[in-house]
Amino acid sequence: MSSLNLDDFTDLIERPDGGVRRDAEERRERQIVPPGALGRLDDLGEWLAAAQGSAPVRPVERPRVVLFAGDHGIAELGVSARPAGSATELVREVIEGGRPVSVLARRLGVPVRVVDMSLDCEPDTFPPDVARHRVRRGSGRIDIEDAMTLEEAEAAFRAGVAVADEEADSGTDLVVLGDISVGGTTAAGVLVAALCGTDASVVTGRGGEAIDDLAWMRKCAAVRDALRRARPVLGEQLQLLATVGGADLAAMTGFLLQCAVRKLPVVLDGVVASACALVGQRVAFRAPDWWLAAHSSGEPGQAKALDRMALEPLLDQGVRVGEGAGGLLALPLVQAAAALAAELPEKPRIPDVDPGIPDEETAGPGDPGEEPAERAGRTGDAAEGPQAP
Repeated sequence: MSSLNLDDFTDLIERPDGGVRRDAEERRERQIVPPGALGRLDDLGEWLAAAQGSAPVRPVERPRVVLFAGDHGIAELGVSARPAGSATELVREVIEGGRPVSVLARRLGVPVRVVDMSLDCEPDTFPPDVARHRVRRGSGRIDIEDAMTLEEAEAAFRAGVAVADEEADSGTDLVVLGDISVGGTTAAGVLVAALCGTDASVVTGRGGEAIDDLAWMRKCAAVRDALRRARPVLGEQLQLLATVGGADLAAMTGFLLQCAVRKLPVVLDGVVASACALVGQRVAFRAPDWWLAAHSSGEPGQAKALDRMALEPLLDQGVRVGEGAGGLLALPLVQAAAALAAELPEKPRIPDVDPGIPDEETAGPGDPGEEPAERAGRTGDAAEGPQAP
């Protein structure tokens, strides 16, 4: 039995400040550009103001990409275009600056943090700042065995909470959350199908590097078989992550929930982050108010999860590479919304004037401030001329 009580998050997580959001909406109505003319940027600026508890909204100056990494045993079935256990190579390429997320992060000036949770490599393969939260090497084949033990799931979840605290304490003001995994989209599909009560084929996509039809059929079968194992533990979210998730997914779920506790906004990158967010919603129903869907990756599991959480993606560019790349593409929109909400000038105020009180210096015979009866009397006197004594 786990000593971790996930129900505590329900009490700890509050919604973003509704009063501040109303203040941001009223401020937006006073600005020179009419409300609605900026489209979703209006809503985005107001969401960010509420999340920050500040109107006008503060600029997003210290964003950070956080990527949780792990290898999944289900990849042994050929459900991915990459060989099983090869997430280690992806992590090395990210660190060395050769992946799409690395290029975008350099261009945008955003630091990237990689957290090894369950890579299939030796613990000392990467520096301590990458590997110090590591829980295990790889994960079990979720179609026939648990991804990890319940104790390992709790350790991974707590590691995600710790990473969230580290980011919040360091001054990070917005996180782009992603994953580096091989087989992770299969585990994500199982979680989404289980939590949404749907079939394997509805949530199974082609992955970051698109697989062929035969591999897609193998992936559907793997999701179907793992789904049978997931359904009996649907009521226990930590056990669900232990059964069909993985250490990286458990850590991402803990990270998302603790970010909501710490009032740190998170931009969700792809299907794996969205699946973990869906688990987080089951734990604490107010938590999704702190998250933003960056883009639509084309993965059906992601679309299903975001629809269930009522999160609408900002972008639809068909970016499937994962690793936080799509989330980084959405970051300039968030920053633009913050700048517009804070810096657009307000319309000049029109002074209040009582129309019933004429201006003494300017009121004349035809002045609108003169009473109609007085004007009529003067006109009548002029027409009759002088009276006889």
